[in-house]
Amino acid sequence: MATEMDTDFPCSITIDLPLPTARLASAALRALRVDKELSPLVCRSFTTIPPSTSHSTEETILRTEYKATTNRMLRVAVNGFMESLSVVLGVMEELDVEVLGCDVGKG
Repeated sequence: MATEMDTDFPCSITIDLPLPTARLASAALRALRVDKELSPLVCRSFTTIPPSTSHSTEETILRTEYKATTNRMLRVAVNGFMESLSVVLGVMEELDVEVLGCDVGKG
C-alpha cells in the first residue's frame, strides 16, 4: 500500500491486530481511543477493517496508525500503546464471555 510522505510526521507505522469478533475490535477501539496522545509530535488514528484474506465484511481487525516527527517519538508512543493494549486485552480475556469461550448460565 503506497502512502504519501507527510513532511511534518515522516516516521510512521501501521499496526493491525486481528480479534475474534467485530464487537471485540470495536470495544478495543473505544477503550483505546479515550487516551489522547500526550505529545504534539505524534499523531494516532484508529479504525476497524475486515480481514484482507477473507470474503467477510465483518470488521475484526483493529488498525492503529501512528505518525511521528522522529523514530524515537514513534517508539515511545508505540511502547505506551502496547502497554495500554495489553491492559485492554487482559480485561477482555478475564471478563468477556466470547473471549473465554465458556457458556453463560453454567456455574
